[in-house]
Amino acid sequence: MVHAEEFEARQRARESFHSLRVLPGAWTVIRVDGRGFSRLTEQRFDKPFDARFCDLMVVTAQTLLTELGARYAYTASDEISILLDPASDLFGRGVEKLVSISAGIAAAAFTQAAAEAAHFDSRLWVGVGVEDVADYFSWRQSDATRSALNGWCYWALRKTGQSPRQASHTMQGVGTADKTTLLLRHGITFDDLPSWQRRGVGLWRETAEHPGFDPVRGTPVVTTRRRTRTERELPEKDAYRQLVTALATGQR
Repeated sequence: MVHAEEFEARQRARESFHSLRVLPGAWTVIRVDGRGFSRLTEQRFDKPFDARFCDLMVVTAQTLLTELGARYAYTASDEISILLDPASDLFGRGVEKLVSISAGIAAAAFTQAAAEAAHFDSRLWVGVGVEDVADYFSWRQSDATRSALNGWCYWALRKTGQSPRQASHTMQGVGTADKTTLLLRHGITFDDLPSWQRRGVGLWRETAEHPGFDPVRGTPVVTTRRRTRTERELPEKDAYRQLVTALATGQR
């Protein structure tokens, strides 16, 4: 007969993934992605970009930034990347907890804001230094720019009457310069499109001065408060790397 303690130990042993931990001091990014969002956005939002959808993702990113005590949040399309403080011991650095709870927070925040059920999945990225962090966010921004160009080209073709298959076929093997030219033929200058569409949106906590008035002394006063900054005009390339580095190291 198996004792209750032995039986429980056997079951606990099968939860081996639960013991996975992010190494202390590692730079960690949690990235959440919308699940099935192509169908959701096509039915309810303008293509290729809709400011209303961007606002929903910003609300979701702000919730993650606050709830997870992160240093920086970046969102583009249906994904959000959250940079944790390397000293963070959130959920004991447990991988299962980090991915499951972050996905749950994102789903709850988006669903509440949109009044539409939404699901997210989540994964972890781990780096060993600030240079790795700058590489990561530069990579995501470059991917956002590439996806924005592809999206504008695809929907420009769709709006001329091409089917999804025809539009995808037309774009096969077409380089960046030719895609830009394709848009120009449709009256669209890619570099003139809103920055948030081409480069994404960044969010971080910052200290701001707030003017007030002391009724007892009858004098104006200035207090400082923490607030979330939402930046829709992010820089790119080296300037963006410098911004990310400053945010990661607490210089902003």
